[in-house]
Amino acid sequence: MHASLKINKLRRLFVGLTAVAAAAAATSSFAQLSDDAVRARVDALMARMTLEEKAGQITQHFVFQEVPKEEERAAKEVAAGRGGSVLLLKTAADINRFQQMALKTRLGIPLLVGFDVIHGFHTVMPVPLAMAASWDPAVAQEAQAVAAREARAVGIHWTFAPNVDIGRDARWGRTVEGAGEDPTLGSAMAVAQVQGFQGPYIGAPGRVIAGPKHFAGYGASIGGRDYDEVDLSDSQLWNVHLKPFKAAVDAGAGNIMSAYMGLNGVPASGNHWLLTEVLRKSWGFKGFVVTDAGAAFDLTTHGYTRDKPEAARQALLAGVDMEMTKPFDSQVFANLPELVSKGEVPVAKLDDAVRRVLEAKVRMGVFEKPLVDEAEAAKVLADPAHRDVARRAAERSFVLLRNEKQLLPLKGSSLKSVAVIGPLADSAVDTVGPWIFAQNDAETVTVLAGLKAKLGAKVKVDYSPGVSMPKRANKSIFPEPKPVTVDDSKEIARAVQMAKQSDVAVLVLGEAQIMSGENASRSSFDLPGRQQELLAAVMATGKPVVVLLMSARPLDLKGLAPQALMQIWYPGTQGGAAVANVLLGEVSPGGKLPFTWPRNIGQVPLHYAHLQSHFTHAMTERYWNEPNSPLYPFGFGLSYSSFEIQDLMLSQPSLKASETLKVSVKLRNTGARKADEVVQLYVRQKAGSSARPVRELKAFRRVSLDAGATQTVSFDLPASELQYWSAAVRRFVLETADFDVFVGNDATAKLAGKFQLEGEAIARP
Repeated sequence: MHASLKINKLRRLFVGLTAVAAAAAATSSFAQLSDDAVRARVDALMARMTLEEKAGQITQHFVFQEVPKEEERAAKEVAAGRGGSVLLLKTAADINRFQQMALKTRLGIPLLVGFDVIHGFHTVMPVPLAMAASWDPAVAQEAQAVAAREARAVGIHWTFAPNVDIGRDARWGRTVEGAGEDPTLGSAMAVAQVQGFQGPYIGAPGRVIAGPKHFAGYGASIGGRDYDEVDLSDSQLWNVHLKPFKAAVDAGAGNIMSAYMGLNGVPASGNHWLLTEVLRKSWGFKGFVVTDAGAAFDLTTHGYTRDKPEAARQALLAGVDMEMTKPFDSQVFANLPELVSKGEVPVAKLDDAVRRVLEAKVRMGVFEKPLVDEAEAAKVLADPAHRDVARRAAERSFVLLRNEKQLLPLKGSSLKSVAVIGPLADSAVDTVGPWIFAQNDAETVTVLAGLKAKLGAKVKVDYSPGVSMPKRANKSIFPEPKPVTVDDSKEIARAVQMAKQSDVAVLVLGEAQIMSGENASRSSFDLPGRQQELLAAVMATGKPVVVLLMSARPLDLKGLAPQALMQIWYPGTQGGAAVANVLLGEVSPGGKLPFTWPRNIGQVPLHYAHLQSHFTHAMTERYWNEPNSPLYPFGFGLSYSSFEIQDLMLSQPSLKASETLKVSVKLRNTGARKADEVVQLYVRQKAGSSARPVRELKAFRRVSLDAGATQTVSFDLPASELQYWSAAVRRFVLETADFDVFVGNDATAKLAGKFQLEGEAIARP
């Protein structure tokens, strides 16, 4: 063997045979490693690295296989040791190919492979907003565990999820990725998804690193316009937008993604206060921070830095550990070796970033198992149990908004014919929703397919798309599926005739998936194209009409009120099967709205947790022409049964700052069938050093009850949950104050009690 080759082989052997490597290799399940063992291995490796190799480890490259030259560029960077991570590779074979390139570099350090596993990889779950509508964190955790298992099987180690941005303006396209408007619901879903992705520890078998995003405030972009600046008060930032991030960090998230936009005038990816003072020093975050795509490069776009070298310096010193480069060679961290050599960046800061990335690789076991078994990966992706999880998740996410004269559930035994109408009724790509890059149309169950399978040959099921789905006015950054295109006037007429000849018409209306997500903000809540005209024409037949809305924002039906209306979001791979089960009554819908549904877009932003203000008695009369109250309140949702919530009990009339208040109610199913109800607890601090919202969600529980059954539902409300950031004294406070408590099934809960908190006395300036 040639001497140099032998030396390189020995070097790689040294990397793999430290004490930690030997311990890790002794178990195929990658047992949790101690901090000391991880640090020892990383220190030994870093002692052998050049500045260029260090900069390479904290650079992540897009692999756009649709653009051969771009894939070649990424491969060249990896082979030269100038890439420690890649994203967008979808198959085990391609990931193995890139890993083999990395293993042939001087130190043979494997890649950390990332991917947008937002709501599923091969098996697609309902979109995150839909999972939030389940008000069942266990569902979200189970769904993301399946997503993690599939992703890990093909060699992916890390997901850029969950999105924990609070979204109070549904014009913003990325509302679909979050949990809605409320920080308590958002925090619960953030924790559930982190635990689903990561499991009990980073490196757990079949799990991936969770990467909560976008730190921070991205959901408050001005006008709901994606990428635009964010201007948030400290009160809003601390009390609303940072809460789910703090919950995700406390849950052990291994990664945080910094945001694109400027936060109060300072770009988030160059914001030292945000990334270092808050995230690391105050919250104690130990993982690594990655920018959103090109966000380090964009520090210059913002006018915050002059050029690439300054952008690299500012991002690193602010607290960024890894640059997700923009495609087409716009990286800035390649300038770090020269900046360190010139003394403009301390080598210790570079080492801190490299250490965090290498620690993630060690914990994930990529040194022991850089390649994956492609045959085994195929078996994991084909696991039928994953489809069961997807179906149950979808069933629990649907929100029933109207059900006049109990049209639903449909009586399958008496049905002879059903008209299924709408441009989304048989669209697989729209059923799964946005952020799916490994689309599998053949496996996706559309609403039409689900109803046909459920009803069988005895029921005639006719179908018409009804109208065309229009294209976007401004092109998406993602590939745009070919929309449904028909002669609208002729197809509306055909749909009307079809409805007249059927027992019931099921209309599947809404927005195409390309109309939600990144770069998909919208200035209107109207039904796209001529769907409104289609709806009016079918309703005019006088036949029973069920409308299923497929969207991730509230839509304005212009006053039309179909007999039954249900929000089904983008329900995923098994969406059609789930819809059929709910429409035919095998499952009762129990989801609740994770946002306030306005009457029209002129009310936006509209959320329930607002402050009292002048003329409080006329809060719903702010507009002279119509009420300012929502069409449907936050937390609203019907079922096929009815419930009573009564007998509110508080464990004590007052509590100290160290105590926990126990709140209980009796929930009774007063209907004739088993169903779910979500019991929601809200509080209001009646006075304080700062004005407080009229009410805030503090706890919730989804409960399944048999017909006629009664159950006591209890909540623990620690006094610590009542603290808030006060603008008057510019810190968190837990004040002596009187509180109202409300319990019900939406944000208008009427059942009320009161208690007093014996906290600190605030001396106001």
